[in-house]
Amino acid sequence: MNYKNPVISGFHPDPSVCRAGEDYYLVTSSFEYFPGVPLFHSKDLVNWTQLGHVLTRPDQLDLSRAPSSGGIFAPTIREHKGTFYMVTTNVTAGGNFIVHTNDPRGEWSNPVFVDHPGIDPDLFFDEDGTVYFTSAAHGADGPGIYQSRIDLKTGKRNSDVTFLWTGTGGQYPEAPHIYRIGEWYYLMIAEGGTEYGHMETVARSERPNGPFESCPHNPILTHRSQSKSIHATGHADIVQTPEGDWWAVFLGIRPHGYPNRHHLGRETFLAPVTWTEDGWPIIGDNGTVSETMPAGILPLQPVEAPPAKDDFAGPTLAPYWNMMRISDPERWSLSEKESCLTLHGNETSLNEIGAPAFVARRQQHFDCDVSAHMTFAPLRDGEEAGIAVYMNERFHYELALMRIAGERKIIFRRRIGSLQKIENEAPWSSDSLLLHVRANRDQYTFGFSDGNGAPFWFGRGETSLLATEVAGGFTGVLIALYATGNGVKSESPAHFDWFDYKAVE
Repeated sequence: MNYKNPVISGFHPDPSVCRAGEDYYLVTSSFEYFPGVPLFHSKDLVNWTQLGHVLTRPDQLDLSRAPSSGGIFAPTIREHKGTFYMVTTNVTAGGNFIVHTNDPRGEWSNPVFVDHPGIDPDLFFDEDGTVYFTSAAHGADGPGIYQSRIDLKTGKRNSDVTFLWTGTGGQYPEAPHIYRIGEWYYLMIAEGGTEYGHMETVARSERPNGPFESCPHNPILTHRSQSKSIHATGHADIVQTPEGDWWAVFLGIRPHGYPNRHHLGRETFLAPVTWTEDGWPIIGDNGTVSETMPAGILPLQPVEAPPAKDDFAGPTLAPYWNMMRISDPERWSLSEKESCLTLHGNETSLNEIGAPAFVARRQQHFDCDVSAHMTFAPLRDGEEAGIAVYMNERFHYELALMRIAGERKIIFRRRIGSLQKIENEAPWSSDSLLLHVRANRDQYTFGFSDGNGAPFWFGRGETSLLATEVAGGFTGVLIALYATGNGVKSESPAHFDWFDYKAVE
């Protein structure tokens, strides 16, 4: 049997995985979005269900000063003697820290900050009980991989920070992971930057702190300068199945067009790991992977996908929803109006680095149809609510109901860098509005209706102008429900009765 890559689509970069018994747990980066660090579960490494997030409380996660693509960088998840640990970096507030839990489906601890520099941290538990903390940093020996021994409870170092390896010569050596396999300690890292020259390399030593010998077959994973549908492969983590096989999760992108552009973000891919006769790992087919791969003896167990339609009937948001930087109860509610998501617009608009009234989910398919029903009666000029296709504060499209010069109008607006324009507008007298977004690989089409008949298509925007190659950063496109007073607090709440996201096969 075969499986399809990516195994977790949409903006889910920098995956890390661990196994406890027959259960696999995986985490990814989240940057400026709250809650932080999406958490997934699987029985087979192919079919994943999002359990929620690791960082769910403000006392765990301060994103108040995080710029776009700031905040939470690459996490690592590990299980040791029944306790799960997640280590990551808040690059905007505090640096490296660890949280832990006995039940990954429940609450995680408050953070313990670690006295160790750098980003992309890794935890390694040696057989003698020593805990090694390894990261990518620019230290006394230049850019490379640095390590110290730490006290898990306090985050204090039990040793000096020492240099391990600079990689094979690629730029930005980062994302280290250490494994004890047989008689060897393996150090696996990413090089080349998280872009088209990305690659995964490995070295090994008889000791966890080196010296490390570089693999003669490096890189063990890369798609650089290749004509493939998947690019930028790297930032890998490996895990052993109960049957003894090894598999790797890693990030990649699926660009299209010429020159290449990708807007869904960096996604999570899976490939088998094989071992050479002299004991070196190779990921995929001699370092390359495909969108369709053989599953080998993985016990494939398909899982039920989340419902396409969210009617906001529960007491909490579904785990795929995200907010911008903070979760402020004054800006959103599931109880103010029954079976509705209610947003109260504040001063912050989508054009600013801040915390607007904004609830969003990742776009996970090139081709999808999205719709939402909104009830909104703007009372003051500048009050606005609607649906947005959002990459960051400088690159987004939105369809909204807005009060302009005393009149209610439906608007379609595009923001591309320093350029911003309302491309279309039309009067609208009703409080009720159906919002529609249709996406394919090349464009988004925006429309509206009163619920009777087909949408009136009102505006278009190119996917390429929201791509990372244009917009920059480390995230991907999200589809957001939002409200704003555009400089002042809005008096009028926006009620969203439902949100529907359908993948188009």
